Amino acid sequence: MREGSPEADQIVDWYSRGEVIITPGPAWYEFLCDPVTQAQIETMGAFLSAVIPFSIIESREAAQLFNAAGRRRTLRFDSMIAATAIAARARLATNNLSDFVVFKDYGLELV
Repeated sequence: MREGSPEADQIVDWYSRGEVIITPGPAWYEFLCDPVTQAQIETMGAFLSAVIPFSIIESREAAQLFNAAGRRRTLRFDSMIAATAIAARARLATNNLSDFVVFKDYGLELV
């Protein structure tokens, strides 16, 4: 996420329109694993209303998604992120639509 990028502009637009912006815990973890500065973490955190924990409900949903989508190793984290969004009844905004489209048939709403 870079200042002035289409993604950053979209988040600013949603935020300015009063959208509630949340992120699944596993997605926040992935963000933190990238080379990010403390300033970037604080900036992204300022836009977030919440980081949704990954608990027993999300774990169960993720396992069902992972199994239903063919048990491909590359889907492990994606199924966790998708499951958290589904359990929260939230839309998932992502640039990686192709990574998550497999979960649409199971209730994931993509933006």
